[in-house]
Amino acid sequence: MIYLESFKPASRAQEESRLVGSDGTDGRARGEHSHLVDMACFSSNNVYPFKIFPDKGLNRLSFEPITVLYGGNGSGKSTILNVIAEKLELDRSSPFNKTPYMEEYLRLCSYETARGGRIPRGSAIITSDDVFDFLLDIRSINQGIDERRNALFEEYDLLSNPNHHYQLGSLEEYHTLKQKNKARFKTKSAYVSEAMGSREVQGQSNGESAYLYFTERIRENALYLLDEPENSLSPKLQLELARFIEESVRFYNCQFIISSHSPFLLSLKGAKVYDLDSRPVTVKPWSELENVRIYHDFFEAHKDAFK
Repeated sequence: MIYLESFKPASRAQEESRLVGSDGTDGRARGEHSHLVDMACFSSNNVYPFKIFPDKGLNRLSFEPITVLYGGNGSGKSTILNVIAEKLELDRSSPFNKTPYMEEYLRLCSYETARGGRIPRGSAIITSDDVFDFLLDIRSINQGIDERRNALFEEYDLLSNPNHHYQLGSLEEYHTLKQKNKARFKTKSAYVSEAMGSREVQGQSNGESAYLYFTERIRENALYLLDEPENSLSPKLQLELARFIEESVRFYNCQFIISSHSPFLLSLKGAKVYDLDSRPVTVKPWSELENVRIYHDFFEAHKDAFK
């Protein structure tokens, strides 16, 4: 399924109409106006996200059901994902730190939807920050559970001690006596399990929890932008995520635009892969990308170790 057909970042001409030129002229000198050129702090050196994509020759991205944006650190793959997400006003869980120039830049971008339709409600961008915040939440919950469990262990030891006696003098002491009688007829594990109820959360690694986040967050009939989803995932779980993405496209009408340098995600079936390290940006077979070739050459050089 294709919901977003194409996206155009700001062109060089559009950017130059907004930026102060090296000759001291700006958009106003050419009869154009932008509130940005009126800002005293505005300069041609620090205007993110301006001045990134024209030098890469990135004029237009066209999308398939699965599109992967490949590139090294600083290649702009996360930037273009965030620009697309902001232009489309997609849902996001973690705050996005916009520069003062983002809104102006977004005005210069454009996109086309398939058959002129709308981006489905529930479409979202999922970033590494979202996954990290989720893992922190799990850790915080588990810490609270651990503290509660340890307190219950101590409570059981106290209540089950035959030398510890209570005299009924208040409702609180009556409650303690009830708990004491309950502890007498239960093992420690049974007593604690009953008191904890359904709050048992831990038992999964960070990678397993991260994978769970993706499978629970992604729903049918929507567009998803994934920013380096391989972070925190083992190779095995990256393969599991790749299968989940392929099945979500095939059976649940999802579309994915993914920034990644994981060979397991770059090799997704039917994926269109843009190499943001090339000049100009071009579509390449995943097997020709630099990172993948490095992996290939490494294992080829050590193939005797696998015999």
